[in-house]
Amino acid sequence: MSRDFLVELGTEELPPKALRALERAFAEGLVARLEEASLKHGAVTSFATPRRLAVLVKRLAEQQAEQRIVRRGPPRKVSFDAHGAPTRAGLAFAASCGVSLDALGTESDANGNEYLHFSGTKRGAAASTLLPGIVEAALDALPIPRRMRWGALDAQFVRPVHWLVLMHGAERIPATLLGVESGTTTHGHRFMAPAPIKLRSPAGYARALQQRGRVVAHFDERLQILRSQVESLATTLQGRAIWSDELLDEVTALVEWPCAIAGQFDARYLELPREVLISTLQDHQRYFALEDSRGELMAWFITVSNIDSPEPAVVRAGNERVVRPRLADAEFFWKQDRKSPLAARLEGLESVTFQAQLGSQGGRTRRIAALAQWIAANAHASSEEIADATRAAMLCKCDLPTAMVGEFPELQGVMGRYYALADGEPAAVADAIRDHYRPRGAGDALPSSVVGDAVALADKCDALAGIFAIGQKPSGTRDPFALRRAAIGLLRIVLEHRLEIDLLALLERAVGQQPLPDVGARAEALVGEIYEFIIERLRAQYLERGAVDGITTEMFDAVLATRPRSLLDFDARLRALMRFTQSAAGASLAAANKRIANILKKSPVASVAGSVSAERLREPAEQALHHSLDELRAPVETLIAQREYGAALDRLAGLRGSVDAFFDRVLVNDPDEALRQNRLTLLAQLRSLFAGIADLSRLPG
Repeated sequence: MSRDFLVELGTEELPPKALRALERAFAEGLVARLEEASLKHGAVTSFATPRRLAVLVKRLAEQQAEQRIVRRGPPRKVSFDAHGAPTRAGLAFAASCGVSLDALGTESDANGNEYLHFSGTKRGAAASTLLPGIVEAALDALPIPRRMRWGALDAQFVRPVHWLVLMHGAERIPATLLGVESGTTTHGHRFMAPAPIKLRSPAGYARALQQRGRVVAHFDERLQILRSQVESLATTLQGRAIWSDELLDEVTALVEWPCAIAGQFDARYLELPREVLISTLQDHQRYFALEDSRGELMAWFITVSNIDSPEPAVVRAGNERVVRPRLADAEFFWKQDRKSPLAARLEGLESVTFQAQLGSQGGRTRRIAALAQWIAANAHASSEEIADATRAAMLCKCDLPTAMVGEFPELQGVMGRYYALADGEPAAVADAIRDHYRPRGAGDALPSSVVGDAVALADKCDALAGIFAIGQKPSGTRDPFALRRAAIGLLRIVLEHRLEIDLLALLERAVGQQPLPDVGARAEALVGEIYEFIIERLRAQYLERGAVDGITTEMFDAVLATRPRSLLDFDARLRALMRFTQSAAGASLAAANKRIANILKKSPVASVAGSVSAERLREPAEQALHHSLDELRAPVETLIAQREYGAALDRLAGLRGSVDAFFDRVLVNDPDEALRQNRLTLLAQLRSLFAGIADLSRLPG
């Protein structure tokens, strides 16, 4: 037997940016616990609005399936005394199984020892007794950084809880969670349908809320309604709405009954930078900005109200009244900031703290400039580009003290570009000031030039070096300085723009510049730590697409063992190795390298040093391998030096026959010590030739 199950938690307005995550986590946690409890069920649908989280589970079993129980008890000789009377141990085991001692059987182990044995079934528990605990556990596991208390209750949740619905079929499941007793009554829109709504069944939940409560409970359905309304209204105004997935999600999380309304502002504000207008409308007001067919911003916006007002003109006027002073403030900041050139704020950066132990933004700017100059020079930039990179680095933080960035922190870098252009700085310098924060996140654009690349890499490397040097590297989910994002950004810039940079040399410079008295003594360890941190981000990137590219964690480790100084070199080695291992020769030689590594591991280091003595090569197979190695060494080393790793491995694949014959016909650990040492040296040289590309012994095989 099964019935639909509904749980709904009614709250004060939930955090809009977290609503999606809370909805998914609640549904996933509930399903996981239902499966742990062996409660069979059908499809699961989750719901989320500003004032509720809910999950509907179709055809949830009324009780757990019957469980088969098999238990071994104490030895028979312990369960009965010498006269055959039951002992306390035997009686206790029978009682724990819920039967009399006579109902137990016996079984023997491999040694013939007899034990008491119980075999039976246990009736599954009723779902109604399990569901309160399941729901409570799912709520306790929600990703809520800070929980709050309300009233005189000890209960804690992200927001105060006002009602709880727990229904299995038409019946209420009695429970008290988060200080609220369960019921079968929900609540609709706070203003348009404030009366309680009695639910007749879980299946009718969404329909009852929409028809009687003026609430669209399903998040995605509400989002599509909202989006359709905004698009339709924008078309009416002969424009196109500007949005992002994040903005759509957030606005959807703010309303239960979306109603799009257009508003207008003074056209003079269109003279402000595009990003300022969009930031004012979207980030501060959660409005949708509009642009025309040419991509130019329009003096219109669309807001989404949470009420179907009989007087939409009043709602429109209220939103226009709210946005007007914000735009006026932005216009004032724009005019005030341009009264002083960007470079005039350099001195002021000396009093702006970057981090207490790492000094001011002024000091950091000088470090970034030195690194940017070095990066541009090593990336083979022209003398003009090197000069532009140095200048852009010196100015890249100068917009931080401006009034506009003070009001709109998300525009740092963007405003620096506008102010630099207004000051007559070269376009390359201005663009690099904007670009040095890129990429700001996954999928974001990269810097648009080598000048921007240099400043962006310098900024990220200085942050990594400084924060690691003061011992505040990321741990767990804690990453207050966004160093993971910095490392990923560094990787994207270098790999996607194909910049040939010695990463270890760059990190050595970045660490050496940090204003800490003991940094010199710790430099080598710090560089190694930061290198590993960056490489672990690289590992994640490769393994995410491993199913497509065919790259495995063992291949990655094989290349990492050579500790490449260049990320492009790392990439070239890895891709060559991936192709090599897909061939029969590659798989065979990988297995041989693993065998060689195991042999050499058991031998003293001194035993494999030096050169091979041709006179001590007795067997034809070892003579053939030595001859092949001598012929291949020079051309393979040349190819490795030229980073032609694929070609080098193709040449080394020719050794397969000689290596197989060696292991088939030659006894490496010969009783004669001189022969044994000679053969170990031969194997060490073979392994060393492969190790110039990757440590093949780390591959499976």
